[in-house]
Amino acid sequence: MHKIHPFLWFDGQAHEAAELYVSLFPNSKIVSTTRYPPGSPGGMDGQVMTVEFELDGQRFTALNGGPHFKFNEAVSFVIDCEDQAEVDRYWDGLIAGGGAPSQCAWLKDRFGVSWQVVPKALPRLMSDPDPAKAGRVVQAMLKMSKIIVADLEAAHAG
Repeated sequence: MHKIHPFLWFDGQAHEAAELYVSLFPNSKIVSTTRYPPGSPGGMDGQVMTVEFELDGQRFTALNGGPHFKFNEAVSFVIDCEDQAEVDRYWDGLIAGGGAPSQCAWLKDRFGVSWQVVPKALPRLMSDPDPAKAGRVVQAMLKMSKIIVADLEAAHAG
């Protein structure tokens, strides 16, 4: 178990978010759920307070803490993908139901959490020792929302 793990603040959707995430990532599960006790402020009695879950062995905690704090792009989760099929699966699953694509592999899921869905080909092609090839890859990536590996490879080839 990692000594440090992410703690995510939601406004009532912690369990729904955890369910989505564990459905997308292999070797993932909801570990435990706690509920607000009787007499909790804001009429939260009996509602989900926290959800502990694991995504491919990485522990997370999700809290239903109310509307006080919102997610933003200052923090995101990077998914290292083997190939285009894996990019497509995570991308489509995370924007489903109201998520929004952004630019250069970034998206926000329907809960407002930011993700980067990155194929392993992207850093490999961007770090080519030939600056012209690497530059073409960067320029191609800057025009993309979801990363298309075939288009990166075509840009690399010139």
